Amino acid sequence: MKKNIVMLFATVSLLPLNVLAQATDQSSSLEVSNQTIAMQRDLLAKNTQGKGFGPQSPRDIDSMAGQNSRAFNAAPAYTEMNLCNIHFHKNAEHKGGEFTRYAGNGDGKGHRSGYMFNGYLSSAELTQPDYQQTAASLAPGETIEVHYVYTTAQVKPGPTLGSCLSPAIKNPQLRVETQVFIVVNDVNALDFTTLAKHELRNGKHQALNIPTNTGQPVQYAGSMTGPSYNEKGSPFQATWSVRPKVAKVNAQSIDKWFNNNVFNEDHAHAVRNLVTNPDLLSKIVQ
Repeated sequence: MKKNIVMLFATVSLLPLNVLAQATDQSSSLEVSNQTIAMQRDLLAKNTQGKGFGPQSPRDIDSMAGQNSRAFNAAPAYTEMNLCNIHFHKNAEHKGGEFTRYAGNGDGKGHRSGYMFNGYLSSAELTQPDYQQTAASLAPGETIEVHYVYTTAQVKPGPTLGSCLSPAIKNPQLRVETQVFIVVNDVNALDFTTLAKHELRNGKHQALNIPTNTGQPVQYAGSMTGPSYNEKGSPFQATWSVRPKVAKVNAQSIDKWFNNNVFNEDHAHAVRNLVTNPDLLSKIVQ
């Protein structure tokens, strides 16, 4: 019986990232109406009202307001936790800082939605690369939000949220260190294989090259994300640290990482609708 419970929990835990694992190019080219997004937000409110859900993500990091008071202890610093997963989303899930330009409603399932870099790039940075591209390749000018997921469980880095859980600890604390990047055609920009490099440091699995020059991270209490939670609450509590400034990353280096990483990542994931309901947001205290 206990084995079945553990297996069930692990299966459910895989849902947020597995649902995201639908390649963006497989979605419909049609954009849903504002009414569809409003309906999804209404359903999210109805399906969480009075049920005890904690604060949700993603959110506008420039707004400190929130009314969700569910008791929630912040996770330790990521240097005291184990890196368990790295993945990223096409367009930023969060809004704020240097990524406030709305990409559109998309297909209602997280494709072609989210937020984009609101600054400017040179014509050279936007030039189409001349290397062999695939359906998963990202074009110069596109925005991505990278999630470095950490856990208090004793685990190794691996695929999906399931890698953040352990049979020894069924309710580990989770932390998501977040960096938004703008993809450019520039070999002198940051290399994603370097950004995602990780190893053991002082007995903890660590990402070695999370940018430290992109502003003071906004830390808040939230949840794991993904478009499967557009109309229902996410039950996975997480402490978020979202950096407000973007960094530039070389487009070709992302393809190189797709071809060889322990997380089995081979494309950018879809995004969850921005959570705007005050009852589902924590108050940010900086």
